[in-house]
Amino acid sequence: MELTSFARTKLIAISMYYTIMKIVMLGFISRLFRRIEDSKRLSQILILLSFLITFAFIRTVTHLQKLGLLSNPGIRATLHIHHLVPGIILVLISGYVGLSFWASDKIRHLMAILFGIGAALVIDEFALWLYFKDVYWERQGRASVDAIIYVVIVLAIIFVISEVHDHKWIKRFFKKT
Repeated sequence: MELTSFARTKLIAISMYYTIMKIVMLGFISRLFRRIEDSKRLSQILILLSFLITFAFIRTVTHLQKLGLLSNPGIRATLHIHHLVPGIILVLISGYVGLSFWASDKIRHLMAILFGIGAALVIDEFALWLYFKDVYWERQGRASVDAIIYVVIVLAIIFVISEVHDHKWIKRFFKKT
């Protein structure tokens, strides 16, 4: 099948458009990463991102296990350790190490990621500690999802407040051009 000259021109225009969009997006993303790297708030951003990614990952894994598409070794075992337990351990260790070595950016950022992961594992099991029984897949299990939403909102509000506290947004808003 041979393309007409109009179809060829249209195909070239579309591919040029997508190439330009990729370049623009890459430039935007690299500027955004540079800005985040230079920010004093990188630890906060890392906690929030690792929290959200871990929540999405753990919910996906548990749904796949429920559907039987992924094995769940805890079902046949006599001892089932909920993901709340490693979450608590991660929060305790990463919080302590992060505070102890706050002057080291690399350690602080790594601990921020581990803290976000641990916090997501703990909050995802919120219904377990609220009802003192495993209601993950029951109606009461919705409390865990609600808790995740509340935590994300609180973390985002704290991030915004910390930005406002530095008055950066005021300086940007009233910057003379």
